[in-house]
Amino acid sequence: MGPVTLRVADLDAMIRYYRDGVTLELLSHDGPVAVLGRGGVPAMILQHAPELKHASPRSAGLFHTAILFDTREALATALLSVASKHPGTFTGSADHLVSEAFYFDDPEGNGVELYFDRDRSTWSWTHGTVEMATIFLDPNGYLREHLTERAADAAAAGTGLGTAGVGHVHLSVGDVASAREFYVNRLGFDQTATYGDQALFVSAGGYHHHMAMNTWKSLGAGRRQLALGLGKVEILVPTADDLGELGERMAHFRVPARDDGRTIAFDDPWANVVEVRSAE
Repeated sequence: MGPVTLRVADLDAMIRYYRDGVTLELLSHDGPVAVLGRGGVPAMILQHAPELKHASPRSAGLFHTAILFDTREALATALLSVASKHPGTFTGSADHLVSEAFYFDDPEGNGVELYFDRDRSTWSWTHGTVEMATIFLDPNGYLREHLTERAADAAAAGTGLGTAGVGHVHLSVGDVASAREFYVNRLGFDQTATYGDQALFVSAGGYHHHMAMNTWKSLGAGRRQLALGLGKVEILVPTADDLGELGERMAHFRVPARDDGRTIAFDDPWANVVEVRSAE
């Protein structure tokens, strides 16, 4: 997954949240656009759009951006940093069997997941479906177990440890059947899990999920109007040939595309913008 673009009302406040709280680095800040990530790799692109209003909480859009950390120590660093600098933004936590996750809302109500993947050898698959669960995970116990002295120092400084980037993106959609038709049958992801007709998880390359879609707040939602929140989701494919094949696939399904020769962008059924580019 590439970076997630958010349209924001208060750019300075949002930079502080993702830089000083989530511990991403400010890679660039050019006028109304700020790019944050780690190790030179963008994870969040913030576009200042104060003229826009917030969408209805029941509309389609972003459910959360999930930032993946490479160690439990790095995750504990970010967890402590956000909890101490932005108290009141914590919304929950879970052991998902494949991962350990902590959830927040940023200052403008965009969902954020901070997580660590368990080793793939521990994931359980049955006929192409990965076993996931939602088991309570005590954040204070997690900090006691994984917060080292250097992690506490890094959290206080807001600098973070290790690597971090977008591991998956979770969307709010109007219905799961349409999400499956677009993301699996047309875009080409593999379905990895479902929760009845309420949520769908999809991936490429045997990951537990690169994207997810749910109707928990947005059942029946139609196409999005221009508003604060999600601007676009970016997906990286390995080669230019893969990108070309995707373009041909979407043309076959008559999905309108915007192709500038480097990227191909589509609107999903709810006008969430999905932009695909080659990693080459």
